[in-house]
Amino acid sequence: MATTGEAAKHHRASRNEKLVIGASSLGTVFEWYDFYLYGLLASFISAQFFSGVNEATGFILALAAFAAGFAVRPFGALVFGRIGDLVGRKYTFLVTMGIMGASTFAVGLLPSYASIGVAAPVMLVGLRLLQGLALGGEYGGAATYIAEHAPNEKRGLYTSWIQTTATLGLFAALIVVIGIRFAIGEQAFAAWGWRLPFLVSAILLAVSLWIRLQLSESPVFQKMKAEGKTSKAPLTEAFGRWDNLKWVLVALFGAVAGQAVVWYAGQFYALFFLEKTLKIDGGTANILMVIALGIATPGFVLFGWLSDRIGRKPIILTGCAIAALTYFPLFQALTVAGNPALARAQATSPVIVIADQAGCSVQFDPIGKNGFDRRSCDIAKAYLAKAGVSYSNQPAPPGAAAQVKVGNEIVTAPQPASMMPDRRKAAIAIFQDALGAELADAGYPPKADPAAIDRPMVIAILTALVLLVTMVYGPIAALLVELFPSRIRYTSMSLPYHVGNGWFGGFLPTTAFAIVAATGNIYDGLWYPIIIAGATVVFGLFFLPETYRRNIDR
Repeated sequence: MATTGEAAKHHRASRNEKLVIGASSLGTVFEWYDFYLYGLLASFISAQFFSGVNEATGFILALAAFAAGFAVRPFGALVFGRIGDLVGRKYTFLVTMGIMGASTFAVGLLPSYASIGVAAPVMLVGLRLLQGLALGGEYGGAATYIAEHAPNEKRGLYTSWIQTTATLGLFAALIVVIGIRFAIGEQAFAAWGWRLPFLVSAILLAVSLWIRLQLSESPVFQKMKAEGKTSKAPLTEAFGRWDNLKWVLVALFGAVAGQAVVWYAGQFYALFFLEKTLKIDGGTANILMVIALGIATPGFVLFGWLSDRIGRKPIILTGCAIAALTYFPLFQALTVAGNPALARAQATSPVIVIADQAGCSVQFDPIGKNGFDRRSCDIAKAYLAKAGVSYSNQPAPPGAAAQVKVGNEIVTAPQPASMMPDRRKAAIAIFQDALGAELADAGYPPKADPAAIDRPMVIAILTALVLLVTMVYGPIAALLVELFPSRIRYTSMSLPYHVGNGWFGGFLPTTAFAIVAATGNIYDGLWYPIIIAGATVVFGLFFLPETYRRNIDR
């Protein structure tokens, strides 16, 4: 009888653990779905809300608005982390989910720039800020909630399910976007269909809230509350005392910063690179990424499980090191597989801008006032930036007209300083036609040829990039939970996670594309994740402790 009772008790515990993991993870999948829709639809949002600037700047501004949601995530972590340590884990992430869902739905209803002018992007950024605040409170709550239900020896495995949610949220967003694009066609999608994925989120919100309402509070928090041991001032305890603050800093610089840039480089920057740099059409790029995500996503659980056996630290730091060493060859291979004509043209007919660099502007105009038509160098680089052509720079004597060398051919840009507007416009048009003809003769394609894409190789490279993501991200929740005491755990772990992923990771696409626009080299943006991942390896080796055998019921 005792054996039967024990078996029944074990069965109930197992069912409860599965409910905890499933409900927490499903809700977080929904929040990531909401958050990432914006990034996937950046090109359409750029056209709808930033149409008052040139195309390249509009896209970077759209990415900057995408990043705005990441900028406020640490503040969300402070606000909701404090509430989570004072009031409880469950109710805090119910509130964050409601905020996220409402603001996402509202994006689908926003009028465009053409309808209400500058108020449109202002409102858009405001909604992104609300999303960022909500996500800042969501992740720490879900990760802490699952970890505090998990057996000590399976914490990496259990929390790895919450790590799959970001990728599954992206996967869900891609599926919805692809389905709607193919159902209504590209023209209708660009005009109004891009709003539908945001509006669909209302259904997902209702389902996720209902599921989470079935959960009870974390047993660790219930025990602390019953014993009167909850923190009265979580922010002061977490960040006002060096004995805890030092671990916040170690977590950030010794693990999370590197994890964040590997994550965003492997999933988001890779997708943007396919579309904006390699000129692969959005539908095809999304499908290729969905397949890679489907193949690689089990890696989150695999590396979470492995971290229960060999530790969190070696897996995370090894993933960062591999990423830092392989990003350049992987993205170069992606170019060869995704747009072989572009790769051949770059190899056989490299483009060089020969100009007085003192007379060159950075090809990024955040307020849309620079037409890049006042200087010879700007005229040359603006055309190449818009065409997505990689180039290197070579100095010229001061005041000399800029020249663009394509292979062995040279096209000279006009000197517009003394020209009247009509004459300047005509001279620029003549230059652009001549340079466009030379680029075409050299084999530079206006877009990727769908028939020439080596799809199996592209998928293999994307899968490798996502596997690196699973390696660094799978064990990170368990590591962060184990670093901090339960009374201030929600607050303490949320801040380094969201500073790392919100700032180091979230600003990666914007920063990387701005670097490319400034230098002209399509691979130079990779220096950003490579340097940060490498620095994390060094810092983590010396300062990050191993945590996988710690008891967190304290």
